[in-house]
Amino acid sequence: MALLQLQPIFAATLPSQLEKLPRKTRLALSTQRHSNPRHHQLKRNLQKLSAVAEEISAAAGDESVIREDEAVEHKESSARYDWTEEWYPLYLTKQVPDDAPLGLTVFDKQVVLFKDGDGVIRCYEDRCPHRLAKLSEGQLYDGRLECLYHGWQFEGNGKCVKIPQLSEGAKIPASACVRTYEVKDSQGVIWIWMSHKTPPILEKIPWFENFDRPGFRDISTIHELPYDHSILLENLMDPAHVPISHDRTDFTAKREDAAALFFEVLERTDRGFAGHWGREKDRSMPDYSPNSLRFEAPCVLQNNREIVDKNGERHYFSGLFLCRPSGQGKSMLIVRFGNSRKPPLLVKVLPQWYMHQNACKVFEQDMGFLSSQNEILMKEKVPTRKLYINLRSSDVWVSEYRKWMDKVGHGMPYYFGHSSISLPENPAVVEHAPAGFVASFSASQPAKGGVGTMEAPNPANRYFRHVVHCKGCMSVVKSCHAWKRALSIAAAVSTALAILVSGRQWKALFLLSTAVLLAGVQICSTIVAMNTTNFIRTHRRM
Repeated sequence: MALLQLQPIFAATLPSQLEKLPRKTRLALSTQRHSNPRHHQLKRNLQKLSAVAEEISAAAGDESVIREDEAVEHKESSARYDWTEEWYPLYLTKQVPDDAPLGLTVFDKQVVLFKDGDGVIRCYEDRCPHRLAKLSEGQLYDGRLECLYHGWQFEGNGKCVKIPQLSEGAKIPASACVRTYEVKDSQGVIWIWMSHKTPPILEKIPWFENFDRPGFRDISTIHELPYDHSILLENLMDPAHVPISHDRTDFTAKREDAAALFFEVLERTDRGFAGHWGREKDRSMPDYSPNSLRFEAPCVLQNNREIVDKNGERHYFSGLFLCRPSGQGKSMLIVRFGNSRKPPLLVKVLPQWYMHQNACKVFEQDMGFLSSQNEILMKEKVPTRKLYINLRSSDVWVSEYRKWMDKVGHGMPYYFGHSSISLPENPAVVEHAPAGFVASFSASQPAKGGVGTMEAPNPANRYFRHVVHCKGCMSVVKSCHAWKRALSIAAAVSTALAILVSGRQWKALFLLSTAVLLAGVQICSTIVAMNTTNFIRTHRRM
């Protein structure tokens, strides 16, 4: 506590003391700022001390705002952290394509995931050693990954086994191999180890107890999202927004239920934090069971709850969010909602694609303001404490997460912390989507494009954020397109017959048949639209 009391003094006096140094000394310090790591550390410490002073002053008179002195340990220590020495959630195992390579990214590292001829999941750097073409734009040929630029083929551990342009009997160069990444399948998720210097640490792969319970069922989806993974995690840690943003989207979110929440931080470590939360008005209820939240580095968030019913039977509920950073202003989310309770009849009746499109709708409801939040952070280039007003009754997890970023951000490619930031060294490379004939061809390939030219590659489209990553939804959309064509032809034939026949009863029968067939066409069109059309928020006067 004594250190806390001295921090405002240091923050206020150190800059003025530096100004009193001789001009040559200050010039030398300025010249060395890019080469002397101690200068960087001194500057960072000064920023943190100043941040503490400002925030204590700002929050001192407002009890509803989270005070800085309640979590000083986040500011006073940093943890050893290397973003490459972590396992990242790459993909759902059951969604890995059987007949096409899949291009993915972790931060700015591009990788290609595929199944070889033996069904073994492999992962390479997404770069052909010949002329740097993306291997994810290639194809699988005899169980090998083939670059479609010149036909070089790779197998197993990345060894090049065929170069069509070599003379007969010529030896394949030893350098003609691709860099591989270690991947593991755990509880239905493919995890990737990003370091090539440190051997994979299997103990770091997260294990989720609920998903290993007998009878535990889950609905899992994948979504690409146009904002940074830290903003995504922050949003998922924010239960206060659900009643407002997702009003009536499912059976639980209602705006009139928005209320003050309570939060209890029970654990803080170098790898995250954990605690309980719930509605303040429910806290005093007998046998109340709060929600349990746990964040674990680098990008795993669990929200669990355990309920004992009136018969004394325990039921387990989990919301698991695996948030992979996929580049500046981009992220990929694996969502897994599961429970051990017998599902209600309505859930059994509803098709899986309907549940998935509803999940898409939820993320699209947040997309507008989360994308704008990403834009403001990149534009302002200041820590979140200068921009956010974190309330005790809603934003505790948000504050905890950004303060954790302060502690480990030095080991990330870039980050926005509560009191410190580190911007990307290089701006994001804009990837251009194929157009014209290329788009049409790409649209016919599994996991690479859409169905026909109407779904040409477009990351802003629901189809490309989810359907191309979901075999079930892809199958539904393709089937509906096929049925729509068949029913349209049948409706045309039925109409023609109604015109040609002379009997009144036959005319009525064929016209009725046409009406039924056109209704089927409309149903197919609606299902396709539900899977491919973004949610558009309509503003109304309440």
